[in-house]
Amino acid sequence: MNLAFLFFTYIVASIPFGYIIGKLFGKDVTKEGSGNIGATNVARTIGKKAGALVLILDMLKGFIPVYLAKNVFYFDDKFTALTALVAVAGHCFSVFMKFNGGKGVATGIGVLIALSPQTAVIVVTLWLGVFLTTGYVSLASIISAGISWVVISYIDGNYYYTVAVFVASLIIVVKHSSNIDRLLKGTENRFIYK
Repeated sequence: MNLAFLFFTYIVASIPFGYIIGKLFGKDVTKEGSGNIGATNVARTIGKKAGALVLILDMLKGFIPVYLAKNVFYFDDKFTALTALVAVAGHCFSVFMKFNGGKGVATGIGVLIALSPQTAVIVVTLWLGVFLTTGYVSLASIISAGISWVVISYIDGNYYYTVAVFVASLIIVVKHSSNIDRLLKGTENRFIYK
C-alpha cells in the first residue's frame, strides 16, 4: 500500500501540465522563453490565463497526494513527509519529460498548504513581498524556498516535515541555478517592471 501510494504520488506529480497546455495552444514551451514547463514560462509565452491554470494544476499535484496521506489515509508523519518530498521530486524530475521538469515552486506551495497551512501563508506572503518589490519571480522563489524549512520548523516543530521541506527546498534552489547565475550577472528577466 505504502509503495503503491508513493508510486501514485510520483506519477501524478510527474504530469507536465505546462507542456500539455502549451501543446493545446500549439506551442512547445520547452523551446520557447526560458524553456521551462512551469507557470511563469507558460504565462510569458502563451498568456497569463494559461499560466494561472498551470500554477493551479501544479499546486494541486503537490497538495492532493500530501492531503490524502495526512488526512484521508492517516499515514504517520514520516511517510507523509516522504510523500511531500516525492511530490516535489516528481514535478522536478518527471518520468514523462525524460526526468527533467519544472522548478518545483508551485508544487512545493501545494505541499506546504497540505502539510502546514500557516507555513504556506507565511511563505507565500514572503514570495509576494519579494516579487512585488523586485519584479523577479526567480528571486522570490529562491528566497521563499530557502526560508520555508525554517518557517515550518518554527510553526510545526515536526522533525520529519522540516527535513522533507529542507530537502525539497534544496532541489528547488538547485533547479534555479541558471536563474541564480543570471541574477548575479544582472541579466535575469523581470516578470514585472520591465
